Amino acid sequence: MAFAGQVGWITGASSGIGAALARALAASGVHLVLSGRNRDALAAVAADLPTDTLILPFEVTQQEASLEAADTAWDWAQSRSGGIDMLVNNAGISQRSLAVDTEYAVYERIVAVDLLAPIALTQALLPRMMARRTGRIVMMSSVAGKVGVPMRTAYCAAKFGLIGYADALRAETAEAGLSVHVIAPGSVRTDVSRNALTADGSARGISDKAIENGLDPDTVANEILQRMGAGEREIIIAAGAEQQMGESRRTPDGLLDQMAALAVGYAQRMGS
Repeated sequence: MAFAGQVGWITGASSGIGAALARALAASGVHLVLSGRNRDALAAVAADLPTDTLILPFEVTQQEASLEAADTAWDWAQSRSGGIDMLVNNAGISQRSLAVDTEYAVYERIVAVDLLAPIALTQALLPRMMARRTGRIVMMSSVAGKVGVPMRTAYCAAKFGLIGYADALRAETAEAGLSVHVIAPGSVRTDVSRNALTADGSARGISDKAIENGLDPDTVANEILQRMGAGEREIIIAAGAEQQMGESRRTPDGLLDQMAALAVGYAQRMGS
């Protein structure tokens, strides 16, 4: 119940890990803002939740829509806990195509959804969280954000970039009381492969064995919250070879601490 009474905002909340996190957070007493593109799907998730819920559909790649959504979510949250306590940047899209075959537009789309959109939403909330000196920012990356995986060059580029942004942001905001968590799941039983873009930008339309045999999303969601509550900053959740790959590229806690210490007064020393 570490998060009881808080307000969490989840993007990509209509299915998969996002919907599972909504269920887990609501069971912990968290009021929720649920975002995605499909209002009906969001409403179906919200219908089973025991806490206050705001359905807030928008297109994450449209900056103006993101800024408007940030204002709406923050205003709604203020009457419940004083503001957004937890932003979960979960919306994303994957890829299944070789680089040599992939149209450049596919790279633009995946980077826009998986990297630039979460940065834009985080930046919209960041000054308000800094002013409150409290808040959690959660970035849903992937084991493919730690290890380059074939047929996912665009996805890996975006997810690697998301971790870089999160690590630098964590160092900058630690003194202000903010927590930044990177989540790196392996294969989870969701529609991620079915919805993945192919070389020409069309949806793949079928899943694959690794995903179908992947981890249960509700189990993953509960483990994420448990480890966040324990203060873990980089949370790798996978099994078998995927777990080994992710752990082999884990960022040591000591290095994260070193960057946070470096950030103290760093901007002032650089003349910013």
